[in-house]
Formats: sequence, C-alpha cells, structure tokens
Amino acid sequence: MTKGGAATAGVAAVGLLLAGCNPGGEGIRKEGSASHTPAPRGAVTSSPAPTPGTHYKKVNAVKLLAADPKVGADVKRAVAKPCAADEYPIEVTYASLTGSKAPDVIVNVMTCADSVGLGAYVYRERPGARNGYDNVYANEQPSVYAGVSKGELEVSKQTYAAGDKVCCPSGEDVMTYHWANDHFTEYDRYHTDYSKTAVGGTGDDATNGADPDTTADTTTGTNADPTTETADGTPAAEG
Repeated sequence: MTKGGAATAGVAAVGLLLAGCNPGGEGIRKEGSASHTPAPRGAVTSSPAPTPGTHYKKVNAVKLLAADPKVGADVKRAVAKPCAADEYPIEVTYASLTGSKAPDVIVNVMTCADSVGLGAYVYRERPGARNGYDNVYANEQPSVYAGVSKGELEVSKQTYAAGDKVCCPSGEDVMTYHWANDHFTEYDRYHTDYSKTAVGGTGDDATNGADPDTTADTTTGTNADPTTETADGTPAAEG
C-alpha cells in the first residue's frame, strides 16, 4: 500500500469493491475482485474480518448513480456497462459519517483501463428520497477518491505535472470534511509532493535521493479495526 493521506475509519464500515483500485481502510470491509491499478497514495492497509454485529444494507450503486441528477454525463457513461463480465469500475464503502441511524454510502467511480478516479459521492439514507438516498457530497475532479478517516470524510486527489504518466503522479492533495448542519464542510487539508525515486522516475529527486516535500496538519482520533473480504466472504491478505 502507499503512504499519504490515510483512508481510515473510526467506526464500523463496510465496502463493496466491484472493480478498480483496492485501497483498504480501518473499519472498512470490502468484497469483490480487484485489478492491478494505480491506487491513491492515501490508501492504507487492510486487515481482519469484522465482528458479527456489523450490519448494513447493500445498495445497487449503478442504479443509484444512473438516477442521480447530480452525477455528470461522463460518469454515467462510465457505469453504463461493465468493464468485464459483471465487474463495474465502482467501489462502495459503508460508514457512519453524518450521524444517521443507517450507514452512509461512499461511492467511487473509476476508469476501466487504469482505475483513475472519475467521481466520488456520499449518499445519506432518507425515506421518501429518490431510491431512498440523498446525494450529500459530489466531486467529479479527475483522479478523485473518497474514503473515511477517523469517522470523517476524507477526499484525496492525485496531482500531475506535465509529462507525468497516469501511473506516476507528482503529488496528492488530501482534504478532510466534517458533517454539520446537514452538509459537509472542509476543515483540514494537506499536500504531498512525491519523490520521483519512490515511483521509479528520474530527475533531481531520483539523483539526489530527496525525500518527498510534505506539509500536513493532521488530526487525531480513535481507530476501529479494519477489515477486508474477498468475493466469497473470506478474509483477504493484507496489503
């Protein structure tokens, strides 16, 4: 896994990985198959299975996105058909972010070819809403990825300089959001410049072995046990 903004959860959360990157997270349970993709550096390690008391209602993310007027045309085209067989470029995570009785739903949409982020969304369950959920967060910037850090919404975005390959971004922005008064508000962010040595690049960083230039303002909190599962429900290997 990579180093950068951590996508961790301080509460029990559950994830459904249909295709694309496979970033684990503390308190996150994932199911499905994963491809070899350039996951955001903010991803962290996965680990043991959740307790039997973990409950969530699985959503049809493709249907949810298709019916959502806040989702752009490019994203809707990306999920109109699977990448292969029945695997869509979608990752779904269930976690408590808004204080609702039911887990909130984080949906990440990626490209089929290289799993670059196309859009990140958070849905909050509400009786009477379209498909039972309100879209309370949407971000369709290139290479965006949403996760959970210590019970808060954490959004990472890889940054590219001229000449960077898709696999090898120059850096990453990480923003943390808190839910209050029925909406998310950004309260913390940091940027990391990656060392080209770390991604096999060339240049001054590679020649001199320079460390990444990082400025960060981090927060503290209580971490829950992270969990990851494969499609058959068995614990997946860490990493």
